[in-house]
Amino acid sequence: MNDMAELLHYATIALTISVPAIGVGIGEGLTGIAATEAINRQPKAQSDILKLSVLCMALIETAAIMGAAISMMLLFDRSHQSTLYASIAQMGIVLAICIPGFVVGVVSSFPAQQACNAVARQPFFAQKILRFTLITLSILQTPIIFGFLIALLIKSNAYAITSYAQSLQMLAAGLCIGIGSIGPSNGMAQFAKTACAGLGLNRNAYNQLFAFTIVSEAIIETPIIFAVVIALLIATYPPDSTGTISLLKGIALLSAGVCTGLGTIGPGISSGKTAAAACHEIAKNPDHYHLVSKISMFAQGLIDTGAIYALIISVWLILWT
Repeated sequence: MNDMAELLHYATIALTISVPAIGVGIGEGLTGIAATEAINRQPKAQSDILKLSVLCMALIETAAIMGAAISMMLLFDRSHQSTLYASIAQMGIVLAICIPGFVVGVVSSFPAQQACNAVARQPFFAQKILRFTLITLSILQTPIIFGFLIALLIKSNAYAITSYAQSLQMLAAGLCIGIGSIGPSNGMAQFAKTACAGLGLNRNAYNQLFAFTIVSEAIIETPIIFAVVIALLIATYPPDSTGTISLLKGIALLSAGVCTGLGTIGPGISSGKTAAAACHEIAKNPDHYHLVSKISMFAQGLIDTGAIYALIISVWLILWT
């Protein structure tokens, strides 16, 4: 039992840093390739493209930094002895960090690549493209930040776990935020990619695209907020009078995490694609901004009802089963 506990403990440490690092490496590589190609097309803008690509890579690095921080906390924490239950619970950290870290690391390169192309097309508009891209990339890092917070919560509770059901509870929290980050991350990245490309096509649409981007990314990000709320409810669910929870309750909490996690994938991706299509039209016809934005936001609101239904069922599983 102790050997298995140690195996899971050190596997958690290794996976928590290595999997996000893979995604970050892919994302930075794609950004570097796009920057090189953009400089080749517009050599006079090489300093602006280089600056943009380096700052974008620094933001893409967020996932690897978060993973490294958690790994080091686990590695150098000698204050507690790992048990099998605690080690199983720590696998929730893997889910909370690795899935968002890998996905965000890769998809963050999508707007970064288009931003490099936009600067090559509009070299005299480079500063505004840079500002716009950094804002969208910063918002895109929120899933891994949420995953980091849930991972910290799991770590702080893991050593107090005394039953298999409580281990399932922590796994459920990590699974919820991990799977729940996939759809919104992809949706935000696809939208930001189109928005950055739109600046390269029509710099006169900057004001309209900027306003639309802030509102749309907030809507696209709504499902991940649902996921973090459910993950917090799961992780902080109190034990009964015996100091633990029943196995049935542990299964219910795991079901709630899966329900919300899976329920965010479709709405997150679809909302991003809807906003991206509207963004493309705004870039082509800025005068149609008010009409297109209203239609897009109405559609996104309807799309997010799928995530709301999953949220309601998950709350029911947590509180009334």
